[in-house]
Amino acid sequence: MWRICGELEMSTVGRCGSQADINFRAVTCLLGASEASPDVVQLLRGHILFQDLGSTGLHFIPPAVLRLQYLEELHLEGNQIEEIPPEIGSLQKLRVLYLNNNKLSSICDQLVDCQNLQSLDLSDNPLDCGIPTQTLCRLQALRELRLSNLNLVQLPAQICKKLHHLQLLGLSGNNLTTLPCEIRNLTQLQQLHLKNNKLHGLPPGFCQLPKLEVLNLRQNLLNCLPDDIGSLKNLKHLYLSHNQLTTIPESLGKCCSMCALDISGNRLHSNLKAFPASLTELAVSENQLHIFPTAICNLADSLQLLYLKNTQLKKLSCCFSNLTEIRLLDLSQNPLRYFPKQICDLAQMEMLSLDDSKLKEVAPEIKNLTKLKILGLTGNRFRAFPQEICFIDSLEKLYLGQDHGMKLTHVPEEISQLVNLKELYIENNEIEFLPSTIGLLQNLTVLDCHENRLLKIPDSISDIHVFTLLRGLDTITSRSFQFLFLTQTLSRSRLGGVA
Repeated sequence: MWRICGELEMSTVGRCGSQADINFRAVTCLLGASEASPDVVQLLRGHILFQDLGSTGLHFIPPAVLRLQYLEELHLEGNQIEEIPPEIGSLQKLRVLYLNNNKLSSICDQLVDCQNLQSLDLSDNPLDCGIPTQTLCRLQALRELRLSNLNLVQLPAQICKKLHHLQLLGLSGNNLTTLPCEIRNLTQLQQLHLKNNKLHGLPPGFCQLPKLEVLNLRQNLLNCLPDDIGSLKNLKHLYLSHNQLTTIPESLGKCCSMCALDISGNRLHSNLKAFPASLTELAVSENQLHIFPTAICNLADSLQLLYLKNTQLKKLSCCFSNLTEIRLLDLSQNPLRYFPKQICDLAQMEMLSLDDSKLKEVAPEIKNLTKLKILGLTGNRFRAFPQEICFIDSLEKLYLGQDHGMKLTHVPEEISQLVNLKELYIENNEIEFLPSTIGLLQNLTVLDCHENRLLKIPDSISDIHVFTLLRGLDTITSRSFQFLFLTQTLSRSRLGGVA
């Protein structure tokens, strides 16, 4: 739930298929195309522009498909296709071709005859002979090229020299240790996906890509960034999580278009000095900060989502209350001990995670968060149910499971004040009774109380009209309302549960 939002995954970008809703789909006919009647063949030669044969169990491309002379978009991903026949070259109008996740060992030379091809995906194929570099370099109309999970150890420099009009290049899941200097030739590049490689650095001139908007370098071995990274003036999304970065260049603050930055899971400390003023989303989780970087407070006018999970923070700086636009804040798994009252000044807050933060109490000022909808307090050290929560009448989801915190023994009657509450998680406590006032929560649809000491369920719960899940006992009947409880222990649902 707390994963940084807005990541443009390579596997989905640009795959909507604009003709999908307006063109005839002859899947059934095509699958039997080799034995198709003359009438069917004539039909297939009509103005069919789009065909989706993805994940249909094909072992070869139906010959009738290769006779669709007006075909512009062809999806063949997720099949068992082992070869591309030479007849592919007859699809002169083809613009989009997805061949990813098949069993292709090579690509035929006739693909070069598809001179209108703009988007090609060869990802997740064996390609025993390697990528067809010479063939690819002759596809001069190509704008999107996806070559992920092909066990590549290098990106051929020729691709960067010849395909300088590329706008999207996908190379995730390979074994790249370096990039060629010629990558600077891709002056039209808007998206570059290099997730899960073995890159130690970026080549000279890399930051001379004037149109780059999305750069995904997650799960590499980067220990530094180019000092001139601030030259990427159009960069909007930068993903650097799970590398070996120890510092971030100050020039990063000059990336004036950036709205999302993920630097989680590195070796960063509190010496973070500059962030782009345009940032709306920032993830710094799983770094050994210890001290809150005050440079973040300079984002008061823009920052809306902030992830600081497991950063060894013991307190927040005074300036934190300046971040008045924050809507989502993840401070879980930090040794805070005391509830940071600065949070209570963030009036726009809608989601707050303080799970596993060694908290003993909740500040009364939390009632100032009048827009708060989701609150995570799982795994803390409360001596009793924090009644201050009951004044947040906007709350819709509340997490108070205590699998490794101090156990709660009761739920206060004031719980009824949470009139908008839809989901209540109080699992792994020592609660014996639920208050009858819980039946006043007319919007409650989920009550998770498994691993408690409940002896009975209040009769008032039968008055809840839309009750879909109750866990805690095996089977119980209350008045005329029967609840069937799940007997298996499900994985705990909690805020901050997604890395």
